[in-house]
Amino acid sequence: MLADTERYTILASTADAKEGLELFQRSRPDVVILGLRFVDSCSIDALPAYFEIEPTAKVVILADNAGDGEIAKALKLGALAFVSKDGTTQDLLAAVEAAALGKKYVPNDIAEVLTAHFGEDELTPAETNVLQSIVSGMSNKEIAFALDVTENAVKSHIQNIFSKIGVSDRTSAATAAIRRGLVRVDL
Repeated sequence: MLADTERYTILASTADAKEGLELFQRSRPDVVILGLRFVDSCSIDALPAYFEIEPTAKVVILADNAGDGEIAKALKLGALAFVSKDGTTQDLLAAVEAAALGKKYVPNDIAEVLTAHFGEDELTPAETNVLQSIVSGMSNKEIAFALDVTENAVKSHIQNIFSKIGVSDRTSAATAAIRRGLVRVDL
């Protein structure tokens, strides 16, 4: 879409996270557009590396689908905009133009996803680790061993997780976690 306009020059393109970072370091574009998922990783995990290279990097995330957890994390880590691949050309252009000016941009469809759970308590890092372990299929005993905590601590974290994300069982917790992007699932 951007290549079809005369306002922008595409400096480079890749589907590989490592190569993307190398291209960014070499070309230092005014705005970098990262797909949410590279072939080899998630772009949200790569964000800190972009800001290590260029603290004032202007990053737009382009996603085919994303949950509120992924959107919030990307924005907290410094992305200036988050746009859906299903969004309009105008949304992408507005995101790039806002980012070029150092401003944030979140179109309505992404704002709706982001605010669907607004005001809910965030999971603590320990709760996120426990939830990731649940998604991985681990029992309470296995989680306690892996995280070097007691089973009672795991049970307490699980109850807090259920309360915070509005579920009543492990399967629902895992499903909600994946759908909302609260944890990573590497297939």
